[in-house]
Amino acid sequence: MKFTETPLSGAYIIDIDPIGDERGFFATCWTREDFTKRGLTGEFIQCNVSLSQATGTVRGMHFQHAPHQEAKLVRCTQGALYDVLLDLRADSPTYLQWHGVELTVENRRMAYLPEGIAHGFQTLADDTEILYMVSAYYHPVSQAGARWNDPAFNIQWPLPLSVISDKDANFPDWG
Repeated sequence: MKFTETPLSGAYIIDIDPIGDERGFFATCWTREDFTKRGLTGEFIQCNVSLSQATGTVRGMHFQHAPHQEAKLVRCTQGALYDVLLDLRADSPTYLQWHGVELTVENRRMAYLPEGIAHGFQTLADDTEILYMVSAYYHPVSQAGARWNDPAFNIQWPLPLSVISDKDANFPDWG
């Protein structure tokens, strides 16, 4: 695996190193050792999948408050998406900054988000599916979000919005 640090402190884009033969390829996409030796969360306790049917769908920006914060490892398993990481750690040098990256079934990239980073994405193709591992269980009382179009962040989404949940569309202004 190749770990490339994003402009957000502690967040990475991870590319696999496929070993191919006449059957296709094999690649490792997570080991506790590779993550912990970089100071990243090496334990994931839940795996989630999300399917969005329409191109332009936005989900996010989601996070959980302490003590139930989640680190996430995100991969697109069908279709394509624009994945957005938003630093909401008040003590971070990259506080309130965001970074976006395309995750597609073809590029097989993953995004690693440390605790305190909000996560959201916009689908770039119909029937886009993501798989993501998290380091903490979902805790309804701790769930929170930042609005996808909040001017405090000025996130530049690649497509016009087509579908969003009422909850995601109505998070209050940040700050």
